[in-house]
Amino acid sequence: VQLQASGGGLVQAGGSLRLSCAASGRTFSSYVMAWFRQAPGKEREFVAAISSSGGRTYYADFVKGRFTISRDNAQNAVYLQMNSLKPEDTAVYFCEADYSMGTVTLGMGDYWGQGTQVTVSS
Repeated sequence: VQLQASGGGLVQAGGSLRLSCAASGRTFSSYVMAWFRQAPGKEREFVAAISSSGGRTYYADFVKGRFTISRDNAQNAVYLQMNSLKPEDTAVYFCEADYSMGTVTLGMGDYWGQGTQVTVSS
């Protein structure tokens, strides 16, 4: 599967953005999907994950209550709605796909998008 992330940009603190990750291929609904992010000088970190059906979601503690991950299997897409953004959310955001929730939450998935830059100004 090939992944294309989009939707990043510059936003003021307290604002919102919606990231999208478009996937190619006919088996998108078989994949567990996740979002990671990487800030300058820092390691890539887990943000959120969603099961193949969309019935289960997991979030990093630092985004709980602010971010929502969702997917549309008919559109081969996964989304990350980000609200109440903070300057520390500034990072490149990546989408990831694999068959196992355990694999994607560890960032060990086989498929990654190219990343989209999110910048939150104070």
